[in-house]
Amino acid sequence: MDFNPNLRPWSAPQPNNVAGKGQIEKPGTATNLVWQHRAALPTDYENALGDALLKCFESGAETLPAVVDHLNVQGIRTMDGQQWTEVSLAAQLHSLAA
Repeated sequence: MDFNPNLRPWSAPQPNNVAGKGQIEKPGTATNLVWQHRAALPTDYENALGDALLKCFESGAETLPAVVDHLNVQGIRTMDGQQWTEVSLAAQLHSLAA
């Protein structure tokens, strides 16, 4: 299985005065799915963007402007075929992190 079909949206922990209750699971009782943080498989576009980001970081890019420059030099474009800007990359990363 490559993703968790039972993934629920994150909810803030609720205070609980009873030890061992609440958001903490008992060791050894929870099923550990390899891709438990994914609600669906990544698309080809997401995989290509991830690979391109790795190349950016490997080449020493550490700031948003540097990553944008590296993506544009690599020829990686936004989903609508445009060059990356700081605003568009920040929005795309925010969207993917949701």
